[in-house]
Amino acid sequence: MHELSIANQIVKIAVRHAEAASASSVSQVELDIGLLSGIELESLRFALSVATRETMLEKTEFQINTIDPLFECSSCHHHYVSETMNGSCPDCGEVRPRLIEGNELQIKSLLIE
Repeated sequence: MHELSIANQIVKIAVRHAEAASASSVSQVELDIGLLSGIELESLRFALSVATRETMLEKTEFQINTIDPLFECSSCHHHYVSETMNGSCPDCGEVRPRLIEGNELQIKSLLIE
């Protein structure tokens, strides 16, 4: 379950930033996670509940924003949303899209106290 190692890294980064700001706790962490990132969201939520135990993030709310996959056609440069890398451009039919977003994992913000 690679979500536990991801959760541990999220906690480590959040604690480091909160301590640098002299915060006593983190009330919210906002994450952006692409739907093609390979991260199982429910597993990550569970892993975060484990990883935050006995840390300043133990009572933190995790807001997870999912990012749809956005592609650009390599031929006509049309941008389109698709749930799979195997789709073709809806404008010209080209089958070699470039993924613009949808595979990211990013800590977007921390709300500290």
